Amino acid sequence: MKINRTDLTVFSVSVILGIILAVQVKQKVPQMIPVTLKSIESTKNEINALNKEIEELKIMIKDKEEKIKTYESIVSGDENIVDLLKEELYKNKAVAGFETVKGPGIIVKMEDNMDENAFGQSFDLDLIHDADVLRIINDLRVAGAEAISINGQRVLSMSEIKCGGPVIRINGKSVGVPIYIKAIGDPQLLSAAINAPNTYGYALKTIDQISIETTMEDEIIIPAYSGAFEFKYAKPIREGD
Repeated sequence: MKINRTDLTVFSVSVILGIILAVQVKQKVPQMIPVTLKSIESTKNEINALNKEIEELKIMIKDKEEKIKTYESIVSGDENIVDLLKEELYKNKAVAGFETVKGPGIIVKMEDNMDENAFGQSFDLDLIHDADVLRIINDLRVAGAEAISINGQRVLSMSEIKCGGPVIRINGKSVGVPIYIKAIGDPQLLSAAINAPNTYGYALKTIDQISIETTMEDEIIIPAYSGAFEFKYAKPIREGD
């Protein structure tokens, strides 16, 4: 059979077009990324973080809206600005730790391990140190504690907690064992922050045999910070500065 030149040309062009189309289709096929448990968990954490941020923004917006309504009431003469300022001052002092507060929470009692079998090379591990108290305080804060005191001393953001021989110093005052830590917040969450497995408090009890007792209370009173504090280096930035 004789193939003429025209048919050969058409056949060649068809083959070339077919190859080009095949390459283009192959390039457009999306690359499938395998889904792993790790990627699912990572995505879940990102979603949870975004949801938490959204909720915090909603709370902030609601607070601002309430303040706007209050200011509008002042302008219209329905609210007393002096009473408003007093209430705002009280809230700020309470948050800062300069007001006595009360509410539900827990009391944590900590004592050294006085078992005679504990004395020896690792004796210092059976005593309560400032680092132990700091870790407990931090766990309570993470669990949502709104106010904390140690043996009657209010814990502030600038409170120092450090060892001073056989005692622990906080706010310039010496406190000895037993250590009583009071925290206001959700009693269940606060208790879990101390007693749940894999927490620092649980490790102190089970490994170092430090005595830690927690009691949940319907009402705890935490005193205000009684000392004097003045910023030496930090200066407030006022609007317009």
